[in-house]
Amino acid sequence: MKKQDNLNRQSEYLENLTTKDVEQLEKDKIIERQLRFQELLISISTKHINADLSDINKLIRESLQQICQFVESDRSYIFSYDFVNNTTSNTYEWCAEGIEPEIDNLQNVPIDFIPQWIEAHKKGEPFFVEDVSELPEDGELGLRAVLEPQGIKSLITIPKIKNKELIGFIGFDSVHKINKYNDHEKEILFVFANMLVNVLQRKEQEERIKEQEEKKEELLQFLSRQNEELNEYAHVVSHDLKAPLINISTLTSWFMDDNKDVLDENAMAPLHQVMFNVEKMNFLIKGILDYSTIDKLETEDKHIDFNPMIEEVLQTLHIPDHIKITVQDNLPSLYGNAWRFKQVFQNLIQNAINYNDKENGVVEVGYSEQEDCHQFFVKDNGVGIKSDYFERIFKVFTKLESTGSSSGIGLSIVKKIITLYKGTIRVESQEGVGSTFYFTLLKNR
Repeated sequence: MKKQDNLNRQSEYLENLTTKDVEQLEKDKIIERQLRFQELLISISTKHINADLSDINKLIRESLQQICQFVESDRSYIFSYDFVNNTTSNTYEWCAEGIEPEIDNLQNVPIDFIPQWIEAHKKGEPFFVEDVSELPEDGELGLRAVLEPQGIKSLITIPKIKNKELIGFIGFDSVHKINKYNDHEKEILFVFANMLVNVLQRKEQEERIKEQEEKKEELLQFLSRQNEELNEYAHVVSHDLKAPLINISTLTSWFMDDNKDVLDENAMAPLHQVMFNVEKMNFLIKGILDYSTIDKLETEDKHIDFNPMIEEVLQTLHIPDHIKITVQDNLPSLYGNAWRFKQVFQNLIQNAINYNDKENGVVEVGYSEQEDCHQFFVKDNGVGIKSDYFERIFKVFTKLESTGSSSGIGLSIVKKIITLYKGTIRVESQEGVGSTFYFTLLKNR
């Protein structure tokens, strides 16, 4: 009885409404629907922005479902255009309960079948058919013949634009009833189409970045394998070359000792040249091995006090009587590999000794503290270097002169070690006056 009274009151209320009141109610309903549509779109947009795109298919299908249900359609979908092959294909689809999916049937569809909406989409406009049954019967390849077998009564398709280029469209089919879309709803559907383009672009960019990272990782692994193979090769070559060199040196030395009483100076000269070249080859092999193993050391890094370290280096060098070496007191301690640091000073000091032509040769080792690094120097009063050679001397096998048994690898070893520690190296020199090599090592953090 109470329910009947409520119905009577509602009926009485509606009968008393004026035409103006009815129009206002209709406007309010439209506004309320538009507001709910906008809120839905904001909700979907927020979800797209914050979503993990690893399952983008699920994300897109859910948003297609939400929009499709709101506009009271029965099937929603996304198509991509292929203007090279003049086809279009269904890439995503959502269907209401009882509605047959069409995605498998709509692959590589010739765009000649849908010239009307291609024309609209190229203009950036939606293509809307309110009542499919009112379309002209234009043959078995006409639009009506394409849509009616799918049970479509109304449809709307919205172009997808990416960087001002038409790439596809989203669409909504109404199967159970005729559906109408006002201008505001069409505008909101355009916004939704742009959202889908953005999320697909994000996915493409993520996949592109992932692909680049995978390629980078493959390249790093390849380079790592190549480095290991080169390192093994250097050790093998070093061992295989040193064995015959030792034999040559030993046999030549024995021959010279056994025949020193019968061979004159002219006869001994070629044998001395053999011994010189053997020594030169030995230095070259050692240099190659050292260069190849700089960044492959297995010994652990530790804090190194540079003062006793350089003293150890000097004890390994042959220092002629006319050469005086001075080392600055209170050199810093740095974290790193002792062998590498020794290689730096050993090669620089040895070069300063080898290329010193003065009766009173001087070699100075010191440093100055910079804001974020220590700048070391090895200074001599030797022959000096032409400015044309300032960069070339750090390249492998580059020597200032062809005489002597130097391998031409020493300074390249120094440069490689300094670079490994993210430092820099340079030389200042004047011919006949001397040279100063400056290099930096970052302070320990």
